[in-house]
Amino acid sequence: MRPTMAKPSTRPTAPATPAPKPAAKADAGPRTIAENRRARFDYFIEERYEAGLVLEGWEVKSLRAGKAQITEAHVYLRGGEVFMVGAHIAPLKTTSTHVIADPTRSRKLLLNRREIAHLVGAVERQGYTMVPLELYWQRGKAKVRIGLAKGKKAHDKRATEKDRDWARDKARLMRRG
Repeated sequence: MRPTMAKPSTRPTAPATPAPKPAAKADAGPRTIAENRRARFDYFIEERYEAGLVLEGWEVKSLRAGKAQITEAHVYLRGGEVFMVGAHIAPLKTTSTHVIADPTRSRKLLLNRREIAHLVGAVERQGYTMVPLELYWQRGKAKVRIGLAKGKKAHDKRATEKDRDWARDKARLMRRG
């Protein structure tokens, strides 16, 4: 009789440490496209709302490329609808060849009826204004965060700047020890 040899196992052995998980999708959380820092300096932001945007195809491609600016934009109400005016979305040379692109056109914002009714009441009766704060991606859709705000006076702006400078100096002193 011949001695039998043990066959090598064809089943792969489990690694001692688990394999690292693949990185989370880049689209998992909100990704900022553009931010309106000037609004936080010029206004007291009291409430924030998230609104969808009605966009054309070339605008979506430009937003994906990060070619947007909302510093000069403002939001207004007309006929029970909300619009954003003055936001600049620069057209890409390669995408908008068959359309005449208007980079600063009015864009309709999508909000719930209840939210629009609250905004109408605040803007028309209580003297608030609406400003766009941030433009970002949320689950593959372009969103804009708008703020219900009151304007700051010059002395309020100076106080804000003074507080910011003091916080910066305090952090610098704490680092030195």
